[in-house]
Amino acid sequence: MKYKVQKKQFVSKNCFVCGTENDESLKTKFYELENGELMSISTPALTHQSYPDRMHGGVISAILDEAIGRAIMIEEPDAWGVTAELNIKYKKPVPLDRPVKCVARITRNTRLIFEGTGEIILEDGNIAATGYAKYVKMSINKIVDEMDADKSLIIEDTTKAPDTVEY
Repeated sequence: MKYKVQKKQFVSKNCFVCGTENDESLKTKFYELENGELMSISTPALTHQSYPDRMHGGVISAILDEAIGRAIMIEEPDAWGVTAELNIKYKKPVPLDRPVKCVARITRNTRLIFEGTGEIILEDGNIAATGYAKYVKMSINKIVDEMDADKSLIIEDTTKAPDTVEY
């Protein structure tokens, strides 16, 4: 199905998942969708390999963790989460030579904690991995030093967002 992109989320300079200046980063982009879900699109490279031509399970886990954790920002743009629990089920190998889509949503949201689920979706529509995660909401100032947050944690992603995405 096609969904309209409502908003493109910020990225970071040094993050392993979305870092614009990290040579090992997946260069992930995050899109808030009209249906209340978050879609990410990652660009894996050889450095993300496990078995030949297969993405490492830990990298798959990192994508799911980041997407589910960011899904809270659709409802609460200033919310930050610190992972308390992460469960992944691997179903199919994820190839390295094509973009990787992840779709995530929030399933429970309280004042201090939120939970969500997500899937890695292959080009043919098959689900390669699923995840469930629980996060503690925390002030950005408690997560990182204010100076670091101002300089590298949040930067605008200036690449053009698509009008719609499909999964």
